[in-house]
Amino acid sequence: MMTLKDLMATFPNEDACKRFLMERRWPTGVVSCPRCGNEKVYALPSRPWHWACKECGPNKRQPYRFSITAGTILENTKYPVKTWFEVLWQMLNSKKGVSALQIQRQIGSGAYKTAWYMCHRLRAAMHDPDFQKLMGIVELDETYIGGSDRNRHWDKKVGKRGMGSGKIPVIGAIARKDNVVCQMIDDAGFDTYDRFVREAISDKVTLVATDESPSYRHFGKFLPHETVLHSGHEYVRGEVHTQSIEGFWSLLKRGIIGTYHNVSKKYLPLYLAEFQFRYNNRKNPDIFGEAIRGC
Repeated sequence: MMTLKDLMATFPNEDACKRFLMERRWPTGVVSCPRCGNEKVYALPSRPWHWACKECGPNKRQPYRFSITAGTILENTKYPVKTWFEVLWQMLNSKKGVSALQIQRQIGSGAYKTAWYMCHRLRAAMHDPDFQKLMGIVELDETYIGGSDRNRHWDKKVGKRGMGSGKIPVIGAIARKDNVVCQMIDDAGFDTYDRFVREAISDKVTLVATDESPSYRHFGKFLPHETVLHSGHEYVRGEVHTQSIEGFWSLLKRGIIGTYHNVSKKYLPLYLAEFQFRYNNRKNPDIFGEAIRGC
């Protein structure tokens, strides 16, 4: 993991940051135009880190010009790449996340909304383009994000009873000592669970461990499925348990409650992507470079 001292030494100026971004984005050099895909692009000697493409410009005398950040989340932003790198490092090195207010203080932004916007852009880039279905022993579970209905202001109460009332359901699966995948769902129903399992878990899995929720009862028809009876105070039976996924839920909720305090349904998928990316790359010494590659 890159330390703050390493970050400052590796990226002392804007040129160093842009060089690193270029290496991650175009390892063999700029090979095509990000707008039209034309491979006949050329560097602009008068403007470092800028290139031109004659194919998609207004005319041959006015080629389309693009910079190193064109087509990335850093495009059309006023802050230098070095500032973006500092914000990203802070997000990746905070186990339970970092608030936009802290980022605002760090970069000296005059507006909270600017820091919030930067954080959300970086979260949107934290995805796994090479995702492979989970193998081995996999744990499956669901959780609910949000406060209790009784703690809400009178005009925000949902007015429903039962588990998860007024909360946002999230389903997740984790391979033991490996990756986790989670997503927000609209309902905790049979069809939703089935669709998630078929997309996230390989049919060659060794074991799928869950609790005794009725929504999981059909998995045994096409997967090796075992359950633990939490209602009967059974939490571990040999290799059958859900401790790993519950540990991830604990980390997620501590981050939301302790760092962000409140997360809306609209932006929850971005926070899930952040926690998932950080967890899946926890042993990756080049987690920073991996995040830059997704930008």
